[in-house]
Amino acid sequence: MTKKELSQLYYLNKEIEQDKARLAELEGLATSSTGNISGMPHASGISDKTAIACEIADYRDIIEGKVKMCFAQFNSINRYIATIDDSMVRQIMQYRFVSGLSWTAVAMHIGGGNTADGVRKIVTRYCSKNKD
Repeated sequence: MTKKELSQLYYLNKEIEQDKARLAELEGLATSSTGNISGMPHASGISDKTAIACEIADYRDIIEGKVKMCFAQFNSINRYIATIDDSMVRQIMQYRFVSGLSWTAVAMHIGGGNTADGVRKIVTRYCSKNKD
């Protein structure tokens, strides 16, 4: 598994957060008589409650789909990490790619004088050496 594949869980979670924020904006617009939503097309404005309701339903479906993808990616990453023989590499991968910690936080959790660059290089070397 590549570092890019391992990082997908982080980016999926970020996308879900953005979509939830957008959904909250739409729901706010649906319940108020005035509102301004960033990212909306600037035509004559969306005041049609039916159009807003459709947009809300679409975003809920999008979020649900991404959450399912997130669970699948989470399981895939955990299965991959479980196959790693080296305990320290497993811990680093778990902290970074499952917990989403920064390299600095990973190094602090690992301890032993490890630095952010050090733990990052351990993962880079492991991924390069063990290409699928």
